[in-house]
Order: sequence, then C-alpha cells, then structure tokens
Amino acid sequence: MPHTATETPAEDGGSASKPQRIIKLGKTPDDSDKKSANRRLKDIEICVPMVCGTIAFYLGRKASESQSHKWTVYVRGATNEDLGVVVKHVVFQLHPSFNNPTRLVESPPFELSECGWGEFEIGISLFFHSDVCDKQLDLYHHLKLYPEDESGPQSTKKPVVVEAYNEIVFPDPSECFFSRVQNHPAVLVPRLPAGFSLPAAVPFENMNERGRGDTKDHPLSQWFMNFSEADELLKLAAARQQVQAHIVKLRRQLSVIDGMPQPLKPASSYECT
Repeated sequence: MPHTATETPAEDGGSASKPQRIIKLGKTPDDSDKKSANRRLKDIEICVPMVCGTIAFYLGRKASESQSHKWTVYVRGATNEDLGVVVKHVVFQLHPSFNNPTRLVESPPFELSECGWGEFEIGISLFFHSDVCDKQLDLYHHLKLYPEDESGPQSTKKPVVVEAYNEIVFPDPSECFFSRVQNHPAVLVPRLPAGFSLPAAVPFENMNERGRGDTKDHPLSQWFMNFSEADELLKLAAARQQVQAHIVKLRRQLSVIDGMPQPLKPASSYECT
C-alpha cells in the first residue's frame, strides 16, 4: 500500500527554520532481506530532506482566457542536492482537463512545466530505488497562481511560490542502501560504531548514464526558499540522539558497577572529638 500525506506549505518566498512534516517509511521484509547485501541496520534511520513546490508566473499581455499563467511543479533536495540517489522516478497527477494528465519524470531534476488558468491540487507520487523502499509515497501539493497579499495588477516578474519542506525517514535501512548513500550530500546518515564494516557500495541501474540532477544552478533557483536552517536543526537533532544513546550506555555500565560488591572502608587511625 502506498504511503499518503497532505502538504502544509509555506508561501511566497522567505525562509523556513522548522520542518513542516516528518514522514517515516519502511520496506516490507521479504526473502531478499536474508541476503547479506540486504541485511537491515536495526535502530538506524536515514533521513532525506526534500521540498515539493510550485512556482507560477503571470503571463501579462500574453495571457489568454485559458492560459493566464506558466507554472512549474517540482520535487527538489532541501539544499538543492541530487535526489536521484534515493528517488527512482516521480509521477505528477494533473487536473483531468490537461492532455495526458498523468506525467512520468524518470530522472532528476523531478519537475514539469505547464500553462493554465486555474488552481488545483497536484498529486505527486515518489518511487524509490529497490534497495531503499518498496512503497511509493503519495503527496498532494496545491498549485497557487494568485497572491493573497497584493492589490492591483499581478506582477509578471515576481512569481507566486509555494513550497513545503519534508523529512522522509527510512528506518532500519539495508546495508546496501546505507553504504551507497553514506557520503552523499542529499542524505543525512548517523555514524556507525567504530569497526563496523559495510558491503561495497553498488551503484543503482543507469546511474552512470544520468546527467547532473541537482538544482543548484536551476533557472528558478532564485525563487527557491531557504531551508538550510531546518537542515542544521535536523543535524543537531541527530547529534543529540547520539549523545542520548551514549548516556544510556554509560548509565547501564554504572548500574552494573553499582550492583557489584563494594570494598569495605578502612577504619580511621584516629577520632576527632
């Protein structure tokens, strides 16, 4: 069954310092997990910060009754890194009035552009690589064409931007997945214990054939919201979890020590009166 979530977007530029939604996904265990390359790392979580958004420009004098705006819907890394290391392809479900309303984007950047006149809810389905998760994630993002805080004619130079920050969490990842993404900038992974060995990273299918998939130099990047603060908060949270785990370990060691017989105190050689 697919995992479904509804977005709570932030609108019209600016920055966002707090994550708006954390979505946990998991892979259904199967026989392939018995293979050494797909063994699970228990109590470990991999997090992928990503953003779903739309940017809409008013066409001004070029506008017609049926095409007043040009807009783009997209899924990007929160810091504009390449999501192709985790996401295999994305399906965008447009309003039925569009020709071919179900659009498949098979490689990053995961986006599509259209022209129209009406606002509607866009379905966004994320499909992941086989070593990541076998469940699709269904999101819904509202296409907004008209600003709410402006009066008078709509600007053709300033678009209406609506973005929603998401943290996609994969608990108990496979060793293969962890090994493949542990040094990738789009993915947040915890440190493994010293001496822990992982299998050699295996690139996913067609990885070497793909072009650059990040959005750092995207033509619309000047309108992207800044989620770097949220990314830093997530890293701090991960560090805090590691500290808490270390505290738990030390407490267990202390409880063992407390349960051991204590040596007798030596008697004092003199008494104070």
